[in-house]
Amino acid sequence: MKRTVAIALAALSLCGCTTATAATPANGTCAAASAYSAPRYGVTVLVLRDGKVLCQDFENGATAGEAFPIFSGTKSFNGIIAAAAVQDGLLTLDEPVSRTISEWRSDPAKAAVTIRQLLQLTSGLGSKAFPAPDFAEAIAMPLNAAPGARFQYGAAPFQVFGELMRRKLVAAGRPGDPTLYLKARILDPIGVHWSDWRRTPAGDPMMDQGAVFTADQWALFGEFVRHQGVLNGHALVDPLTFAELFRGTSANPAYGVTWWLPKATPAEDVVTARVDLGRYEAQLPADMVAAAGAGDQRLFVIPSCRLTVVRQARLDAVRLRAARRGADEERQWSDFAFIKPILDAYCTKPNGAAG
Repeated sequence: MKRTVAIALAALSLCGCTTATAATPANGTCAAASAYSAPRYGVTVLVLRDGKVLCQDFENGATAGEAFPIFSGTKSFNGIIAAAAVQDGLLTLDEPVSRTISEWRSDPAKAAVTIRQLLQLTSGLGSKAFPAPDFAEAIAMPLNAAPGARFQYGAAPFQVFGELMRRKLVAAGRPGDPTLYLKARILDPIGVHWSDWRRTPAGDPMMDQGAVFTADQWALFGEFVRHQGVLNGHALVDPLTFAELFRGTSANPAYGVTWWLPKATPAEDVVTARVDLGRYEAQLPADMVAAAGAGDQRLFVIPSCRLTVVRQARLDAVRLRAARRGADEERQWSDFAFIKPILDAYCTKPNGAAG
């Protein structure tokens, strides 16, 4: 049975703002969003405005404080890692990957790939979404397209980035695990904690799909993004690089540097089709960004509306295969159908104007 509860998140100071006491659901917002989410295996819907909890619903047996894998929602942490690394002088988005991954220097195509292209999924490195390869396995994979020519969703580019960060960190005399860098540089300062971060058989962190979070902790990370990477007036990441995370490419305008955008796109891959925000570009705030994972895990950040929204769901292999085949049509997911009642309640004007 659905339970709607009002909770208060731990205080998080962002640009002088702190999390306040929770409000009760207004205008049926959580009820409408949860009514859409629950039949599609949803477990949590959490809506924040100005850092205040408007409502949080638990569905299908989920309980407060329960953590769930966010799967490819993990990918968006890589962009923030990159922006922090730029601030620390460890890299630039447009440097060649081969500057650090020496194994790529002997291949002219691989030698031309930039870190930006790697994280935009336009490097030419194609791979499956599951399972995540080990770092070494990802580095050894061949390109199947010219760098910058085609958007290809998959796990391998993020595992290459994980090894790139490992080598950069070790060269700088720091611990090499890129997830520990994220923890020390970003998550600990903003008071966010993961429940788990899964690893490959070789022990490498799954940079594309490994994170496990409670809804409130993922939302607090979203609040950090909503405040443009600033904590107490201090930028924890390079501001110019942070802005670059939310610019799409000609290959896929709906995907920036690890973040999904509400932009119409010519990309025809199945993952882009499932994140359907681009089909409704004219009806959505232009500054909306999203982290998205298998099972329709979602983190929506909408600065102009002062909103952060989390949706989590249970995922099993049978359901995932059915979704990929287009089966179980009644339970097919639409980001627009989920987010629309929230926008109607709290962001009445499209294309970036707050309600």
